[in-house]
Amino acid sequence: MPDYIIATSSTSDLPRTWLDEHNIPFIAYGYTVNDEGREDDCREESRAAVYAGMRAGDILKTSMINEYAYYDFFKSLLDTGKDVIFLDMSENMSASYQNCKEACAMIEKEYPDRKLYFMDTRCISGGLGLLVMSMVRMMEAGKSWDEVIAWGEEHKLKIAHRFTVDDLKYLKMGGRVSNASALVGSLLSIKPVLYVPDAGTLDVVKKARGRKAALNDIRDGILHDLSKIDPTGAEIHILHADCLADSEYIRDEIRKAYPQVGEIAITALGVVIGAHCGPGLLAVFYLCDGRSPD
Repeated sequence: MPDYIIATSSTSDLPRTWLDEHNIPFIAYGYTVNDEGREDDCREESRAAVYAGMRAGDILKTSMINEYAYYDFFKSLLDTGKDVIFLDMSENMSASYQNCKEACAMIEKEYPDRKLYFMDTRCISGGLGLLVMSMVRMMEAGKSWDEVIAWGEEHKLKIAHRFTVDDLKYLKMGGRVSNASALVGSLLSIKPVLYVPDAGTLDVVKKARGRKAALNDIRDGILHDLSKIDPTGAEIHILHADCLADSEYIRDEIRKAYPQVGEIAITALGVVIGAHCGPGLLAVFYLCDGRSPD
């Protein structure tokens, strides 16, 4: 048994079944649906219900995790007698990041002889999930604390994140685009193609005319990345907010171009990212030789 724990947050967007199977503790972000408080439990049925509700007009808001919640979470893990590696969203995408740092400082004072490693992953959503899964597999294979952390630091910027959204109004509400841009985009059926660069931000890299064009831009970017590596056995994660058919289209296009790739998993997007981007968001994550939106 390893002498350390890998833990994460609900924004890794991993399925609850996987988290439970591998005994991975997670701290849950909170959110409200029409002002009713809920906790992100990472369950597929919760995600499906949220997106159905958003399509029907529900208003979602998310909230930060405060330093005391992080403190209690870390303390409960360290009290098991094991050290902790914690992986959360990119600092540049998480309003909770500073609270987590403050909790870590509190923990270090209380547990001076113990180890708590908090990584700025520069990843979000399924990119964070892929990083967590990869490091957990290494831990389960018997790799040491230092080996797992070194692999994570070396590879975190080699996880590609490609997104598109279906309705700009959610990005507008979150302050990512102006009212004028959202209005013009809606009138012209502009669908932004987004990417997470090394800085761990969420950047618009292209504005496609129509949903199919946006999906094909994502497909082309994936195929370009796979052309630069040996794609044999490559693991690809597709996350979606109530757009399964589009996810299957991307999966089939990848498999047609590179039949030798490994598993192409399709799962529901977590509610925190979904709340800011809305139903119809589709995101693809995989290891590459370095992030590039081309």
